Amino acid sequence: MVMSASMSASRIKNGDSRCACTRAWSRRLFASAVLVVLAACHKPAAEIPRQAIDVTVMTVSERDTPVDFEFTAQTESSREVQIRARVDGFLDKRVYTEGQRVRAGQTLFLMDPKPFQAVLQSAKGQLAQQQARLTVTKANLARVVPLVAQNALSQKERDDAIGNEKEAEAAVIAAKGQVQTAELNLSYTTIKSPLTGVSSFAKQQDGSYVTAAATGLLTTVYQLDPMWVNFSISENELLAYRDQMEKKQLRFPPNDDFEVTVVLADGTVFPSRGRINFANPAFSTETGTFLVRASFANPQGSLRPGQFVRARVSGAVRPNAILVPQVAVLQGSKSHFVWVVDKDSKGHQRVVEVGTWHGDDWFITDGLKPGERIVVDGAIRVIADTPLKVTQAPPATPSAADGRQGEAPALAQRQPDHTATN
Repeated sequence: MVMSASMSASRIKNGDSRCACTRAWSRRLFASAVLVVLAACHKPAAEIPRQAIDVTVMTVSERDTPVDFEFTAQTESSREVQIRARVDGFLDKRVYTEGQRVRAGQTLFLMDPKPFQAVLQSAKGQLAQQQARLTVTKANLARVVPLVAQNALSQKERDDAIGNEKEAEAAVIAAKGQVQTAELNLSYTTIKSPLTGVSSFAKQQDGSYVTAAATGLLTTVYQLDPMWVNFSISENELLAYRDQMEKKQLRFPPNDDFEVTVVLADGTVFPSRGRINFANPAFSTETGTFLVRASFANPQGSLRPGQFVRARVSGAVRPNAILVPQVAVLQGSKSHFVWVVDKDSKGHQRVVEVGTWHGDDWFITDGLKPGERIVVDGAIRVIADTPLKVTQAPPATPSAADGRQGEAPALAQRQPDHTATN
């Protein structure tokens, strides 16, 4: 019995020992598994290589670029004449067609001439009387002079005869002046155009009584050839041009001999080219601008006074200018920038200073050098230091790059805001 109990106790002890060993092994196995899992979690994942971005690039270059400046302008007749009555009287008849072309010397209005004919007749009568009086005084003087020499008459009578003759001569001169005045007033009853041009509507109708001072304006005639085109340059624009010329960024033609083109409201270009013939030396105190006027041949009368047009002024040049397409210039929160491509075909952001627009291009005044490559198409997709799949853009031809398009101020025409993504 004692042996059996001892053997049972030994078995129990041995079984507990085996259970403890099993539990210890299980703990070690679990710890090893945990370490394997933790090691697997901390193992760096394999990096996925970035795919190259397809872009089109261009090489920056300098060239002298002709530029135009566009201004809002208005046409004006080179000679605008108001046709007025010079005498008071009744308006008999309008003898021209309103709105039609009239010739120099063509009769436009007729006034009632009868009162002026009567005045002329009376003036002629007065002249005849004074001429007769002059004849009498001359004959009287001719009789007096010999008698005075013979002491038959006194010296006073001779002086009186001479004075009467001089007085009669003066009266004749005055009478002739009255006749000329009457003839002139009579001629004013036929109102003619002093120039060739286009007539306006009649402001007074047939039968109206017109006075030279109050209601004398009858119509207006506008000379159409040549035609003037007026536009204004602001003080800020003028100062900007001077600053750019001092910095050698702009060059005007010799003697400021600009050529001016007129662009009509529908976008068509007037065939005749004009030249600047007047620039007001003083600024307007009301608008802060000064007036510039160009003259255009207008033989067909296509331009009419008062039209609003655009004046394109040509002749200036931007020497050694850098032009890049507008799509290549992006705008961040603080500045404009472009993507410059390095020798490893990776893009780097470059802040640039932009000038004015030139057609579809920007003038770049600072930030780029000749020979550098910039992204043109696909600039919005570029990420810094990312490989690029580069396609070289074909070189721009001078005729395409220097098309006759007016400059636009950089501040007035801005591109959408594209914030860079780094």
